[in-house]
Amino acid sequence: MDSRLKQYEEKMEKSYDSLIEEYATIRAGRANPHILDKITVDYYGAATPLQQVANVSVPEPRMIQIQPWEPALVKEIEKAILTSDLGLNPTNDGKAIRLVFPELTEERRKELAKDIKKRGENSKIAIRNIRRDANDACKKLNKSNEISEDELKELENDIQKITDRYTAKVDEAVDAKTKEILTV
Repeated sequence: MDSRLKQYEEKMEKSYDSLIEEYATIRAGRANPHILDKITVDYYGAATPLQQVANVSVPEPRMIQIQPWEPALVKEIEKAILTSDLGLNPTNDGKAIRLVFPELTEERRKELAKDIKKRGENSKIAIRNIRRDANDACKKLNKSNEISEDELKELENDIQKITDRYTAKVDEAVDAKTKEILTV
């Protein structure tokens, strides 16, 4: 593959990785500690990721337990979870916080499946925009006589192959996450 295309492939990879990170935060009725990845806690005045101030474990399929390293953080962690968009009510015994995941309703599963598809579509749009940028850059090289028509065609062909590969990866991720959400 042409080294000039590497930067565009890296951008497509980032778009795909971003989608996978978003999917990790979608709740599937089972306890997944990754839904807490974006939660930060006020730790001595600094917004600190939850995983850096507490031990997060999954003692049961529908429960996450958060054990802060400092008992004083229990209230801060509880507040951070309540103000997040997770829609979970933490329970705390003064030492640890438990998050119990309710069974998802059929309606909620369908809503989540739609959201998953929409996020996948947005990711594919981003990938196609990167393809367009790459094609435009190659056409400029051709106009300034830095590459020939044949080289332009070859580069455009390579760009399309990369685009197809990432679009297929997004489709696979959408299918896998949709299946996970719709499985009762």
